[in-house]
Amino acid sequence: MNLSRRSLLKSAAALAVFPTLARSAPLTLTAREGAQLIAPPGYPETDIWGFDGSVPGSPIHLQQGERVQRRLVNELPQATSVHWHGIRIDNAMDGVPGLTQEAVPSGATFDYDFIVPDAGTYWYHAHNKSVEQVARGLYGPLIVHESEAPDVEQDLVLMLDDWRLDPETAQITQDFDNGHDLSHAGRLGNLTTVNGAFDPSFPVQQNQRLRLRLVNAANARVFTVGLDGMSGWIVALDGMPLAEPIPIEDTFPLAPAQRADLLVDVLAAETASLFSQERDGAFGLARFVVAGQAASTPRAGVRPLPPNPLPELTDINNVPRHEMRLQGGAMRWLESARIGETELSGRELAQLGRFWALNGYAERPDDPFLDASPGSVHRIAFVNETVFPHAMHLHGHHFRLILPDGSLGPWRDTVLVERGETREIALVTDNPGNWLLHCHMLGHAASGMMSWYRVT
Repeated sequence: MNLSRRSLLKSAAALAVFPTLARSAPLTLTAREGAQLIAPPGYPETDIWGFDGSVPGSPIHLQQGERVQRRLVNELPQATSVHWHGIRIDNAMDGVPGLTQEAVPSGATFDYDFIVPDAGTYWYHAHNKSVEQVARGLYGPLIVHESEAPDVEQDLVLMLDDWRLDPETAQITQDFDNGHDLSHAGRLGNLTTVNGAFDPSFPVQQNQRLRLRLVNAANARVFTVGLDGMSGWIVALDGMPLAEPIPIEDTFPLAPAQRADLLVDVLAAETASLFSQERDGAFGLARFVVAGQAASTPRAGVRPLPPNPLPELTDINNVPRHEMRLQGGAMRWLESARIGETELSGRELAQLGRFWALNGYAERPDDPFLDASPGSVHRIAFVNETVFPHAMHLHGHHFRLILPDGSLGPWRDTVLVERGETREIALVTDNPGNWLLHCHMLGHAASGMMSWYRVT
């Protein structure tokens, strides 16, 4: 995961011709069983499911505008698929069973082939039985490099996750359909990892500048991230560069599926750390062990990353506004909701493992939440009527947050909506197809928080 920026730079002239890149034989991406030391040393290896047998799966590094060609080979005992999270992708390649493709059966293959239009930090993960398959380790990083990358000494991908392991055997517990988890905060683990390892360390030097690409791959945990012994800026969120980098003066939330790119300077003389703040105190995620000095003083300031070719979005005052109500869960139990055209009572829904609803539907409905024409502008208000937070993710598009004063905030693909809160977004529906919209607390999606929108 430690990558030299200079070894990856390619000429801008080569990138200018990316739409005509020739097709070649796809590389394989094999979903299979494996074993890996997840718990601290002294524990046995944990049986995992991983792309190419490891967690995270093989990192995919590209330049902006290049083509991704991967043949998914499914050697698992379940059907699976791959979603390329955050990529503004051709709809047929989005990896959603029942909406963009059929799930790939055990022993079968599927060819993914698409262009990556935007530089940034993305990831890929299983999208069939996700609440189980992602919890078993089926995910990996997809990094799209800018033609003019920032000058840093190290570019590190840090995939954050938590695992629910049996404390005696260090094996993943099999309670993926646990009703308490599904109806409450989701599947929260008892051990956290970065890049599939507990308490990893990275060698650094004092006054080095690092790019830290944070990816929250957890099923349900919101990490509240902070730095110790380092200072820096958030320069991109969900892959999209910020117009003005944000100084890191306190902790910040990173919900499931969200990403944050940081440029940080190492200030500590011995050890710096990345940590998460919990109610009962902070715990370390990764250590940065200092040996020597890269310079006598830290660098001064930071410049924004080059922008991506996103659609123009300015006037949002006179565009359609659509409400999506987030309903159900513990303490706000559903009185009733629909599955298809059938209205079911809360008790009937619970017997089917459905505890949540979006606009009165406890499963992806037959009709789209939004039926939009290409290039139209829309506002969506996520109204959280539950007592739990939800990470609402749109496939196929990025959107801009609408801030409390009505101005436009950063581009995102996943928005964290806290309990009792309403968050509004605005988007240009410029990517044709049928697109999923769901909560990325994966247990919530599996038990009702699933919808879709259409762009035709």
